[in-house]
Amino acid sequence: MAIGADSDEELLEKRIARLGLKIEGSPVEPLVKQLHDELAAKGLAFPPPCHVGDEWFVPVGIPAIFIPFFLVHERLRKLERKIILEVEGETPEWFMKLIRHEAAHAYAYAYQLYRKKKWQQTFGLSSRDETPSFYRPRPYSHSFVVHLDDWYAQSHPDEDFAETFAVWLTPGEDWRGRYKGWKALAKLEYLDELMRSIAGKPPPHQPEYRVADLDCLNLKLKTYYAKKRKQFEDAYPDFYDNDLRQLFPAPAEGSRRRRPRSFCRRTAGR
Repeated sequence: MAIGADSDEELLEKRIARLGLKIEGSPVEPLVKQLHDELAAKGLAFPPPCHVGDEWFVPVGIPAIFIPFFLVHERLRKLERKIILEVEGETPEWFMKLIRHEAAHAYAYAYQLYRKKKWQQTFGLSSRDETPSFYRPRPYSHSFVVHLDDWYAQSHPDEDFAETFAVWLTPGEDWRGRYKGWKALAKLEYLDELMRSIAGKPPPHQPEYRVADLDCLNLKLKTYYAKKRKQFEDAYPDFYDNDLRQLFPAPAEGSRRRRPRSFCRRTAGR
């Protein structure tokens, strides 16, 4: 379906799943290839499959990466920027930081890494409650690497592992020098040892799945942005565009703030 000629109002009435969005031939395709090349350069044999989804995520138990739909088409990037005021992963540098993080989750599932005793001793129990909407980071802690914003490694053991992996994977990153004297260096050294142990080996866990069951795209763009705006309400200035105010009525007072999450549940089991 062609979307370039539609007005914003017409586009917002369309279901995302029917827009014909694909990674192949999109602006993100070479960046996905870059991720796979970086993994191969480390001797790793598993290039995680990537699909279009409603946000950045790896389904629980499924070693696959979903990339936000708005990144695969320039018109949708413009719409995202107009409504949300930013486009997460818009620049190549930002995109790569995010996809390296997600690749870690894919590897954790593909190789069942979270089941290893030393993994649990190093990062904590993966079975702990899901990543919380709120957490209290310690900005000056040397026990965690710093990769994504908001000291995200401190939010959950899974995210600690993913952030450590992303730092380790980043080309040209002198992580031994940067984290010298930090407790986080022990995590990086363990991760380096762990990745060497699986280098060249195919993943033992590759369950079958249907992308349409996981991508959460069977909704109108209008509905997607109404929900997303509600989640981001604290970031919207009072002078927000009047047309958008009419399109997306203000949420009720007292709505709880939270970090943006997918609009459907990830139900795949481990």
